[in-house]
Formats: sequence, C-alpha cells, structure tokens
Amino acid sequence: MASTTIRDVAKQAGVSVATVSRVFNNSSTVSEQTRKKVLLVCNELDYHPHTYAQRLSLGRSLTVAVILPFLTIPSYVERLRGVQQILEESEYDLVLFTATSPEKRDAHFNELSRKGRVDGLLIVSLPPSDDQVKRFNKSNLPAVLIDAYHPEMNRVVSDDIRGGYLATKYLLDLGHRKIAYLSDKMDTPFHFVAMRQRFEGYCKALHEAGIAVELDYHRQGRVGGVESYEKAKELLLLPDPPTAIFAASDTNAVGVIKAARDLDVKVPDDLSIIGYDGIRDSEYLEITTIQQPLFRSGVEGVELLFTLLDKPIENTQEIKLPVHLIVRETSAPPSRESYAFQI
Repeated sequence: MASTTIRDVAKQAGVSVATVSRVFNNSSTVSEQTRKKVLLVCNELDYHPHTYAQRLSLGRSLTVAVILPFLTIPSYVERLRGVQQILEESEYDLVLFTATSPEKRDAHFNELSRKGRVDGLLIVSLPPSDDQVKRFNKSNLPAVLIDAYHPEMNRVVSDDIRGGYLATKYLLDLGHRKIAYLSDKMDTPFHFVAMRQRFEGYCKALHEAGIAVELDYHRQGRVGGVESYEKAKELLLLPDPPTAIFAASDTNAVGVIKAARDLDVKVPDDLSIIGYDGIRDSEYLEITTIQQPLFRSGVEGVELLFTLLDKPIENTQEIKLPVHLIVRETSAPPSRESYAFQI
C-alpha cells in the first residue's frame, strides 16, 4: 500500500499543497480554521511531514556543525558537552566533524562554507587562515571560534597567558626555583595557540622572579600521556632535576605522575606537579591544576552563534573566560634534599 503524501492531505482537506506546507511551517498567512482542518486530516491519515523537506522549504537546514581536531582528548569532550547541552534544548541538530589532519580540516572548511550545507559553524581549537575566513564571509555563514583566534571572527577563548602565569607564580610562591614546563608540541600544522600562550605566562612569571628560562627544563611532545611520561622521565633524570613541573594539560600531568612513581620520586615531597584544564581525572587524582571553563566555553560558543543566526553583529566579539588555580595534593614547598641522589 502506497504511503500517504502531502497531496493526499491537500485533496482531503480541500486546500492546495502550498497551504498544507504553510501549515507545517507555521506560516501566519494561514487562518486558524484552515490550520485545524489540515492538522485534523493529517491525524486521520497518519501523515507526518518529512523533516528534511520541511527544513528545505524554510530555506534552512536547522543544523549546526562542530569541527574539532580530536574526539578522544578529555578537554575537547568537555567543550563538546557544553555545545550539545544547549543544542538539545533548541531546534538545531548537531553535526560533528573531526579534523585528524590539516588536509581534513581544510576539506571540512571548504565543504561547510557552501551555502545551505549548515546554518552555523563552531570551530574548536582550529584557527582558520585568512583565505578561509574570506570564504566564510562570502557565503554569509555564521561561525564562532572556540579556543582559537582570528581577528575577524567572533570567538570564545580562555586567558591562557594568565593561566600559565598563575601556575608558575604559585610554584614560585611555594619556594620552587627549578620549575620545568612540559607540554604538547607548540608548533603544529594546526597552529594551536594554547600551549604557546601557557608557556608565555610561564616565562613571564619566571622573569618577574629574576629566574632565567632554562632550555633543559622545557620538554614538548605529541598529544597524550605516553609521550608526557617519556618527556617527564627525561626531566627527572637530569643531573640537576626540577623540583616542580608545570604540565600544560592535566593529561600531561598524569604522564608526569606515572614517571615520578616509576622512578620512586615522591609527589609532592620530592616533586610538585601542577596541571591545566580541570578535567575530571585531575579531581580523581587530586592534581593541583589551573581550571579553565571547558564546558562553559561550549555553552558560550553556541549562545554567541545563536546571536549571529538571529542578527549579524557589526563588530567582532571576543568572550574571554577566566581561569582559576585549584590547589590539591600534588604540590608542596620543595624539600631540602634533592631526590636526584636517590634515583
């Protein structure tokens, strides 16, 4: 048996197909009497309009795309949770794209900048090039950056320079003078900015304290705890090892904790560790950290995008979210004796 069509509804209701479509799209040009008659026929015939067709008739897809580089890193998952919570309460669906390489990122940018593909775009941690921004503007695609920067795009960012400064200043105030910085790679094809900005804050705090930035105390590697573990071991096995390590993410901090444990370096008696992000693992492992509002950044990004969808903003907006020091169990004043002689 053939399924009921919009033409069947129009015929039984005694109206045109266009009128039925206007009812589905809540058009104000349809009288209340006609609206009730059409909906009654829909109920009798068990007819449900095709959602995608409805959206096309409105000239909108009612979808928001999110592009992010990694789906397995906890900080990205937390930002995405904030995005998803707001979208679930709206009429918009979420379409997710991961950019595992710069080529994938560029392909997604090019595809999504085509008119009508999506209604809005959220870009997480992936700064677009000038040419890509021009393409977004030409297509009139509302787009918001989260944890990324371009002067011509609306954005939600955290104060990472301040965060790096707070972390290092806290360790200095505890009495540490040999403070290492361990991070993901600062120069990547994706042009991430967070690790470099946190390092900038680290350097600023050391300079204020009259302490030179030691190249031997700086380690960077690929994203993930395994690489952090190896880099932390390099630091802890130096002839003059640091008494504190500022890990530029909580994931990095977990790798440092494991390296210290395997080398029998006691935390925090022999080594203080401070992380960054404030993910759930940092709470479970009692890691001192700089907490940035990951979930809130997702929420703020969607709300800013909704503002753009409602009405274009003349001046580019930047929402800078504050960061906070959370003191837990992995930090303490330095001990008098160096653990280097115990390894």
